[in-house]
Amino acid sequence: MIPAGQRCPTSTARKAEADKRRPSARERGYGTKWDSERAAYLKAHPTCMRCPSPATVVDHIVPHRGDTKLFWDRSNWQPLCRTCHDRWKQSQEKRA
Repeated sequence: MIPAGQRCPTSTARKAEADKRRPSARERGYGTKWDSERAAYLKAHPTCMRCPSPATVVDHIVPHRGDTKLFWDRSNWQPLCRTCHDRWKQSQEKRA
C-alpha cells in the first residue's frame, strides 16, 4: 500500500521512461509562433472554460497528435486554467 500523498514508484518510473521517448515541446510544434498565438488567444479569452479562474493554458480540444492543420485550427482551442488542464483534461485523455 502506498501512503497518501506519495506516488507509486512503478508509475513514476513508467512516466519517466515515456517522457524520455517523447519529443520536446519545440519538436511537437510549440515554438515561437505558438508562443505568440497562445498569448493573443489568452488575451482574447482570459477565463477558463471550466471554472471562473484566469486561463493560463491554450488546450487542443481534440488532441492534434502531430497533425499541423488540427494544431493551428483555432476552433480546436479552448482556454483552461492550469488546474483544469492538469486534472480534468489529462484524465479525459487517459480514458480515451
